[in-house]
Amino acid sequence: MKFLFQENYKNLKDKLHHSIGDLFELTDLIGHNTLKETVGEIKDRINDPFLFVIVGEVKAGKSSFINALLETDQEICKVAAHPMTDTIQQIVYGEVSTEEEINPYLKRISHPVDILKDIAIVDTPGTNTIVAHHQEITERFIPHSDLIVFVFEAKNPYRQSSWEFFDFIKDEWRKKIIFVLQQKDLMNDADLKTNFDGVHEYASKKGIDSPLVFSVSAKMELENQVDSGFKSLRSFIQKEITGGKAPFLKIENNASTGKNINDRIAKSIDLRTEQWKLDQKFREDISGTLENQSIKTNKQIDFLVENLLASYDRITQKTESDLSSELSFIPMLRRSFSSLLGNKESGPKEYLARLTSNFEKDLNIALKDKLQNGVVDIADNIQTMGKLVDSKIKMSKTVLKESDEIFADIADKISNVLMDLQKTFSTFMSTSENFYDKAMMAESEKLGPNMAAGGGIALVGIILASVVNGMVFDITGGILTTIGILFAGVTVGFKKRKILQSFKNEITKGRNQLGQDVTLKLKDYTSAIKHKIDANFTNFDQHLLQESKKLEDLNLKKSKITQDLDSILNQVKPHL
Repeated sequence: MKFLFQENYKNLKDKLHHSIGDLFELTDLIGHNTLKETVGEIKDRINDPFLFVIVGEVKAGKSSFINALLETDQEICKVAAHPMTDTIQQIVYGEVSTEEEINPYLKRISHPVDILKDIAIVDTPGTNTIVAHHQEITERFIPHSDLIVFVFEAKNPYRQSSWEFFDFIKDEWRKKIIFVLQQKDLMNDADLKTNFDGVHEYASKKGIDSPLVFSVSAKMELENQVDSGFKSLRSFIQKEITGGKAPFLKIENNASTGKNINDRIAKSIDLRTEQWKLDQKFREDISGTLENQSIKTNKQIDFLVENLLASYDRITQKTESDLSSELSFIPMLRRSFSSLLGNKESGPKEYLARLTSNFEKDLNIALKDKLQNGVVDIADNIQTMGKLVDSKIKMSKTVLKESDEIFADIADKISNVLMDLQKTFSTFMSTSENFYDKAMMAESEKLGPNMAAGGGIALVGIILASVVNGMVFDITGGILTTIGILFAGVTVGFKKRKILQSFKNEITKGRNQLGQDVTLKLKDYTSAIKHKIDANFTNFDQHLLQESKKLEDLNLKKSKITQDLDSILNQVKPHL
């Protein structure tokens, strides 16, 4: 049976050591030095004796209480007239009595006292005087303590500093706690019972199930008086701790503390994961907005091209009809006689020149107006694209705060990433050159300095209208030049069909060129602006990718630690 007991203890301790080691790696991975040091202390002290940490206010009688508890004639904890308020005393077993100063605020005392083979004791400064150095206690002793003993002055157990420190230990570390009313010899039985019941009730209200309260007198114990109260306290210690449970209680306490730390880390990891999901959703929203606005703009471009081609067809058909009627033998003969009789303006050559001029004028006026109006609408959509993205950046949500216990630095980093994104995009929006297409601009130099004064997206309509108009002039010029050559090089009366067919061919070619070029230039321009806007998110995308990989590692580690520590706690229960 003893062998089985030892084997179970060894297996559980090995598992605990491994799990706390994993937790240490997790604290290193998240870069939290304070928790890393705390977990390192727990890992290093797994083999230490069961640890009592004694807390209470100055003058509560803590030192006298420890001397009486240890049942020794020696004054292990000096009872000074002026309390050593800044000194923490760690009391451990040793073959000979020694006293060692670890640092100005920590002293280690060794004594050959039997009870110290099973337990170690830490005597802390008064809870009303430890503000300047309280982290020495919390970081070095509270996290790996196995039992917190709150010592109150029996006459007044309601002092604020003690209960504030109690709240910290209970909420932050959820340690096992017992309450001791010391110096009961200074009170009558009725008042002592009132304070005893008051502490019991107060602790219950603060969430302690079945609080354990003891009333003792160190003075009476050192004078060997039977009713000092130490008998019931020692009975509790022997039954619940030193009577064989201490090793397994130590495992349970360390596993619970490890789980507490891991749960706190897990809570922040969950919040960090939620922040990543929000950032990912925000990024997808930006991409969706750009895509939707691009589709909407492309539909407008298609509609604009349809209108342009409808106007083009109407004007070219009218010109073709006029040309067909005038290319007949009689009209041409009449114009030729009129020209011979001296009316040069009515001759065939002059007529064809007027037809050519009117065709060019009508076509370009109609296309210019439609292009100008249509491109302004397209520019508005591009402007809306930028404004929507700008608005979404400013409204991005953050749930991971800079006050987060674990990831305050990550929250600060995320905040800086978003601030940089806002600043970069704001600069992008206010810089008109970002909305120029250099290849398109090279085709037109029609913008004067006065037109460039507005800057930014407001110029898009003017830029596109100027560029596309120049392209349309080229199309019509090509058509009219071809027809002019045909007119000059044939006998009109006998070549009407050839001329009209050539006209139709050039008109069809020009129509196709107009539709293709306007569509291509405007859609390419829209796509270029979309990609320029999207390029502002390069650093943010890199951040999302890095966060995804980091969170995957963190979630795997914290889940494994939770599973392992839960298993240890379940396995240790039968031994308690």
